[in-house]
Amino acid sequence: MCYVNEPFNDTETESKWRTQGFDQKIFTGDLYDMRFEMPEWVAQFIPIVKLNYFSWSVYRMGPGRILPAHRDTYSRFCKIHNISNINDVIRYVIFLEDWQSGHYFEIENTPVVKWHAGQGVCWRGDTEHLAANLGFSDRFSLQLTGTL
Repeated sequence: MCYVNEPFNDTETESKWRTQGFDQKIFTGDLYDMRFEMPEWVAQFIPIVKLNYFSWSVYRMGPGRILPAHRDTYSRFCKIHNISNINDVIRYVIFLEDWQSGHYFEIENTPVVKWHAGQGVCWRGDTEHLAANLGFSDRFSLQLTGTL
């Protein structure tokens, strides 16, 4: 897969992180997404989540990457699908491998660790969450975004 890294798309939030002491050059993981051909195995998750107007991305978070607490804006998704209310958007994060030491996810101040491949979390709209990889191997997840 050919992963792409894009800068975090909310400059106000990134400025806040920097005033809090986060000084890394890259906050985001790497994406293999709808700009490329969808891997066949992604299709197995689509009937389970039952989303309309869905998009997908495989997210690779390398060791040392930290994505502090934030709220997704879904700007590209909302523009493509003409969605005006962010609360209509649902995000699923499905972990693609069993949890490894140092891999971390948190949603609404609730830590998520010790997951098994295929397990995940979901939320609606601009729910606060964060992710980090303080381990020694890449952390892979599948992000499915859509509406019900």
